[in-house]
Amino acid sequence: MKKNSIHQLTLSALLIALGVLIPLVMPRIVIGPASFTLASHVPLFVAMFFSPRMAITVALGTAFGFLLTAPFIIALRALSHLVFAVLGAYYLQKRPQIVNQPKKFQLYNLVIAVIHAAVEVLVVAGFFLLGGSPQVSYDHSMFTLLFGFIGVGGVIHSLIDYNIAFFVVKTLSKAYAVPVFKKAKEG
Repeated sequence: MKKNSIHQLTLSALLIALGVLIPLVMPRIVIGPASFTLASHVPLFVAMFFSPRMAITVALGTAFGFLLTAPFIIALRALSHLVFAVLGAYYLQKRPQIVNQPKKFQLYNLVIAVIHAAVEVLVVAGFFLLGGSPQVSYDHSMFTLLFGFIGVGGVIHSLIDYNIAFFVVKTLSKAYAVPVFKKAKEG
C-alpha cells in the first residue's frame, strides 16, 4: 500500500510539472480572459484515468502553477477544473469499460467538455461581475466573450485535449497498469 501511495504521489508530481510546463512551451491563443493552449489539459485528463484523488491533486497543483505563471483569471479558470476532473474521474472509476467503447467515450468526452466550459464561463462571468476587470464592458462583446470564446471555444479545446490524453494513456496502458484500462480489461 505504501509503495502504491509513493507511486501515485510521484506520478501526480510529474503530471503537475507537465501541467505547469505545457502552457509555457506550447502555442497559445489569448483573447481577453480566454486562453487556449494546446494540450494544457492533458496532464489533468491523464490523472482522471488513474483516480479521483490524483485528479484532485493535479487540478490543485496545476491551478497553483497557473497562479504563478498566468493572470489571476486564468488561475481561477484552472481551479474550476476541479469540478469536471472529480466528476469525470469518478465516472471512469464506476464505468471503466467506456474506454473500450469509442462512441460512448466520445459522448462522455462531450459531457465533460460541456461541464468544463460551463464552469469556466461561470467563473469568468463572476470575476467580471464582481469587478475583477473594470475595463470590461457588459454588452454584446461580453456575451460573445463568455459564450463564444470561453463556452464554445472551451468545449472544442476540451474535446481536443481529452482525445490527446486518451491516445497517450491508451498507448501507455499497453506497457503500464493504468487503473481504468486495467479494470476495463478485467470486467
